Amino acid sequence: MDTPRLIMSVRDATRLEAMLASPMFAGTDGAERLENEIARADVREAQDVPADVVTMNSSVVVEDESTGTARTVRVVYPDVAAASPLYVSVLAPVGAALLGLRAGDAIDWQMPGGRTSRLRVKEVLYQPEAAGLPE
Repeated sequence: MDTPRLIMSVRDATRLEAMLASPMFAGTDGAERLENEIARADVREAQDVPADVVTMNSSVVVEDESTGTARTVRVVYPDVAAASPLYVSVLAPVGAALLGLRAGDAIDWQMPGGRTSRLRVKEVLYQPEAAGLPE
């Protein structure tokens, strides 16, 4: 399967790169995965990010095509990930996999334990850029 093209806002890329440079995250597996995703993203100004793209703090319906299970998650920064079972850290394999995808995109992703899952973004329910939130 081809790897989908990623789209990311300048704001998200800048904030994530700053987070990854901190000693707390530098060199971790999650940081390396996320750095790779940022490096391959088409980085755009917020107003140029389509409304169906998964950005930071987006709520999305995602389906694990390997199991047929769909769930709603919100991609968040690690410091708030524990606040809700619906939140998934951008440093977690699923969070890094979803960031930058568009509704309809699917990606094969290595999960903890070695299992590969095919994740498909079914719908972007909320995206801060589309809601017009300030930088």
